[in-house]
Amino acid sequence: MKIAPNFSPNHSKKARLKNDIKFIIIHYTGMQSEIESIRRLKNPKFKVSCHYLINRKGQIFQLVRDKNIAWHAGKSKWQRFKNLNKNSLGIELVNKGHQFGYQSFSNVQIKNLIKLCKKLKKKYSIKKENFLGHSDIAPLRKIDPGEKFPWKKLSYHNLGMWYKKDFKKINFHSKNTKTLFFKNIHKLGYRYFDIYKRSISDKKIIKSFQQRYSPKNVSGKIDKKTFIISHFLTN
Repeated sequence: MKIAPNFSPNHSKKARLKNDIKFIIIHYTGMQSEIESIRRLKNPKFKVSCHYLINRKGQIFQLVRDKNIAWHAGKSKWQRFKNLNKNSLGIELVNKGHQFGYQSFSNVQIKNLIKLCKKLKKKYSIKKENFLGHSDIAPLRKIDPGEKFPWKKLSYHNLGMWYKKDFKKINFHSKNTKTLFFKNIHKLGYRYFDIYKRSISDKKIIKSFQQRYSPKNVSGKIDKKTFIISHFLTN
């Protein structure tokens, strides 16, 4: 696999241990062009970076060495981990994002992402459930990589979680659905909510979950399908 160096100064100077790397976090660039994205990721003024960037043609660039902490995750939580920069590798996919005309990811882009993820998974012994999107770990402020990202396809390669489809066997009782749903996704690793107390920000959490697991229905409401998926993922 060809990986071209294009290093950014935006990383922590102190190297980390190999065992510190436990997650892969996938992002989209969310900017109008590849050139603009790389320029931003390399500009010391913005204090943002990633380890790898994959463009629309499938070319892979390395901006920060794996042993260094890149600044891609920001304020974030997953399971017992907080501020996941120190425990993760960040991969950016060139895509204009929701603000500038969200695109489907190109086939070669995803093909090479899968190759890269397999390589990193093996090298750092990363669990399949630890392949996450930026919106999984920071659902109140991030929506990337979004509903067009093919999580189901990645799951065929043991990169990320997916569910077995058998909706008929689960009863759907609307009375306790919300609490049970939030219990389920808390078990998965989602944070930024109270299991028993509802908040206006819950809608963003639900949308984040739906973007990943029910991308044709990103409503922010816990319908039967959304609830059942959460059940299958955790039981």
